[in-house]
Amino acid sequence: MLYEYLESNYSPNEPIFISDVELPVSNANLRRMFKKLCDEGKIKRFDKGIYYIPKRSRLKGGVPIGADAVTKAKYVSRKGKVVGYVSGYTFANQLGITTQVPYVIEIVTNNVSSRYREIDKDGRRVILRKPKAVVNEDNYRVLQLLDLLSNITQYTDEDMPNTALRIKAYIKNEGISRDDIDQYIGEYPDRIYKNIYEMRFLDVLA
Repeated sequence: MLYEYLESNYSPNEPIFISDVELPVSNANLRRMFKKLCDEGKIKRFDKGIYYIPKRSRLKGGVPIGADAVTKAKYVSRKGKVVGYVSGYTFANQLGITTQVPYVIEIVTNNVSSRYREIDKDGRRVILRKPKAVVNEDNYRVLQLLDLLSNITQYTDEDMPNTALRIKAYIKNEGISRDDIDQYIGEYPDRIYKNIYEMRFLDVLA
C-alpha cells in the first residue's frame, strides 16, 4: 500500500517527508512501513523522517539525493506549493549579476518561525529568513526581486548599467508589474525607492 502511494505521488529522487504522507494508518505503523521498504531496498533514507525512491542507475543503490534538493523541497516548494524562494547571493548568481558561487544557501520561507535561523544540511550551511509577506505562487517573484534590490550593491560584482540590464530582463520575462511592486514595497527600507529610481526600473514596469 505504501509503496504504491509513494510511486503515485513522488518522482524518483524527490524528497519524501514522512509527515506529508496521508494514509489511514498510525504514525508508528507508518514508520514501520517505511523501515520495511528501506530494508527491502525499494526506498532510501536521507535523514530522520526524510526518504526517497532511488533513481535507477548503474551505480549500486542508485543515485543519492543531495542536501540542496531536500532543503528546497522543505523550504521552497512543499507538496507542490510555493512556500519560499532563494535569495541573496544564490539568487544573484542565478541572475548572472555575480560570479560568486555561494557556499551558503539563503532562503526566505513561510516554514520558519524566527526572523533568522541557520541550519546545517549534510555539511551545507543554510540561512533561513522569515518573509515580509506570506509567500505564494503569485508573489514570490516580486518579493525575491525586492529583497535583491534592497541590498543590490552587496550582491552584484557587475557594474550598475549591466546589473540593471539583467534585472530589467528578469522583470520583463516574469511579467512583474508596478502594481506588484507597490503592493509590497512599503515593507522594505526606504533605500529601495532610490535603487529603483536610479536604475530606471520604472521604465520596464508595466
